[in-house]
Amino acid sequence: MKILMVNKYFHIKGGSETYIFSLKELLEANGHEIVEFSMHDPQNLASLYADYFVSNIDYNQSVGVLKKLRYAANIIYSREAYAKISQLIDLVKPDVAHLHLFQHQLSPSILYALKKKGIPIVYTAHDLKCLCANYKMLVNNRVCEDCKDGQHYNCWKNRCVKNSRLKSALNVIEMYVHEYFQSYQLIDVIITPSMFFRNKFIEYGFAANKIVYLPNFLDAGKFTPVYEYDNYFIYLGRLSEEKGVFTLLQAMHQVEGIQLYIIGTWPLEEPIAQKIKGQGLEARVKLLGYRSGGELDQLKAQAMFSVMPSEGYENAPYSLLEMMAIGKPVIGSNIGGIPEMIEAGNTGLLFNTKDADDLAAQINLMKNNPELVWKYGHNARDKLLAEYNSPGHYDGVEKIYKSLK
Repeated sequence: MKILMVNKYFHIKGGSETYIFSLKELLEANGHEIVEFSMHDPQNLASLYADYFVSNIDYNQSVGVLKKLRYAANIIYSREAYAKISQLIDLVKPDVAHLHLFQHQLSPSILYALKKKGIPIVYTAHDLKCLCANYKMLVNNRVCEDCKDGQHYNCWKNRCVKNSRLKSALNVIEMYVHEYFQSYQLIDVIITPSMFFRNKFIEYGFAANKIVYLPNFLDAGKFTPVYEYDNYFIYLGRLSEEKGVFTLLQAMHQVEGIQLYIIGTWPLEEPIAQKIKGQGLEARVKLLGYRSGGELDQLKAQAMFSVMPSEGYENAPYSLLEMMAIGKPVIGSNIGGIPEMIEAGNTGLLFNTKDADDLAAQINLMKNNPELVWKYGHNARDKLLAEYNSPGHYDGVEKIYKSLK
């Protein structure tokens, strides 16, 4: 089968791209041909189809008025993306298109090109952009569903997009335009990596028979479990407000006898460093910044456990899967898709979101009971093998593709 794989980034930028390149490898290993469609970028990997990629657009870049207007129009409907993907379809004649992150830089214009050419459309919902103008249902560090039932104007009222009235207004227009034309109804199947996301799509009006739960996956054979550990645990991820790092720091006032290593950077690395120093936590917390490669692997392998204190609707975090793969338990907040991945009292522990006292209690429970660390770590690895491994994921994806032929 020939699959047109669509994502606006063709390099590893986050968990979504980690999944996409893993899926590409998995499908190719099973005899399928992958055709890529994306956006030009200096960081891109090589592609035979790069000539059909759209021009690079950086919405964070400072540009002139005319380019701003062109960028604004592109968010709603990209003529270039429509033309380029149409040409690519004519060239390769794919059997199915599998979309990932496409809004803004590629825009829903590609949905119309695919439908016109008679190509079945599968979309993996890595975020909530189809439902929420700022894609994450989070504003001012609070979970927000003010725009439910078509009340997208609340995005403008709350300045949900980068705290800007103008950018928020543009995203409001985008939502209303595609709601009016029912652009997302052109998608044949929506895959959600968490049941939480599936339920949220249905709650917001999408037909239940079009939403398929299929969890993310890892090739477990690429990860060696390590059940021994040193006297530290880790936070691994982006340093932003919705990740709950400040709640974690508050909890550390009640934790002794073990160190926390914070691995990550941007955008709040400096405020977090100031908080650690200002609250006298230097002896308990190490801010390691960005780590990668073998150094990161070693930090994860020697950790007692990891903590995921998210305060927004997580989908199915890859950082959690990776810890499960190496046999490490995770303490996670009870929000979004996290509770589906952590079986409290079996593979890890859960705490009430934003509750520093509860988080501290769970950290102390884990670090004071080595037998739990061993038990939960083994059970987490077993759960990954049973529910999040490559063969099961391939079977699920192939079944979806074949159902559309």
